[in-house]
Amino acid sequence: MTQHKHVGSSLDDLLEADGTLEQVEAEALKRVIVWQIQQAMGQIGVNKSQLAQKMHTSRTVVNRLLDEKDTGVTITTLVKAGRALGMTWTLQAGEDNGSPRAA
Repeated sequence: MTQHKHVGSSLDDLLEADGTLEQVEAEALKRVIVWQIQQAMGQIGVNKSQLAQKMHTSRTVVNRLLDEKDTGVTITTLVKAGRALGMTWTLQAGEDNGSPRAA
């Protein structure tokens, strides 16, 4: 019987070995942020152009903000978007104790 290298290992272990764990985590976090911004936009009836205007920025910046794959958004851009939409952001860090992460 052939022993498989990744049988029994976690997805995090596989992604870490592949060198993509940080990028995958960043993209997952960005998807959550984009979803929250889109929900707020829908609740107050703001489109991309109006959000850009409220943020005193370009629609290109808003498009990058709402692009789930673009993980290079700055904290300043998030703060501007939050203020424009009546939102606040909370960042919480904790120790990685090796427990499985939520999917």
